[in-house]
Amino acid sequence: MGGCLKILPIVREDRRGVFVKTFHVDAFRELGLPTVFAEAYFSVSHRNVLRGLHFQIPPMDHEKIVYCAEGEVLDAVVDLRRASPTYGQHILISLRAAEGTMLYIPRGMAHGFCTRSEHAVMMYQVTSVYAPACDAGIRWDSAGIPWDIENPVISERDMGFPALSDFVSPFD
Repeated sequence: MGGCLKILPIVREDRRGVFVKTFHVDAFRELGLPTVFAEAYFSVSHRNVLRGLHFQIPPMDHEKIVYCAEGEVLDAVVDLRRASPTYGQHILISLRAAEGTMLYIPRGMAHGFCTRSEHAVMMYQVTSVYAPACDAGIRWDSAGIPWDIENPVISERDMGFPALSDFVSPFD
């Protein structure tokens, strides 16, 4: 999808375990990715937890890099940029801690995931700080995403988001 990028970081494994380099300024610059982040955070979720689909609207919209530090998730991104040829479409990518796979998400995209393992730790780096007045989302079941899950565990907040078809996008 326009602008999303699957990143395969340096992963080293030996008898002690695994070492994953999640950020290298020169490698990110070569890919045209942000090298300055305003916030970093993580979430811990149990099996069948579905989080999303989240984003921030302008002027606090942001680029985001996500990866699964423990467990496995099915990660989803929906394009909300009105002028994009992929507007309203989604991509799905499995993020597994064992692989270290990361996903770069540009501005104007909604993001969410469903936990496939017993539990998962998701890491996030974003280019703007959290701004409650700009916090937004679309309902998880309104973008045609085949989550492949029965009875997901979803927050009341996420259940209350508008459907994609009712959302008026501020993203050009």
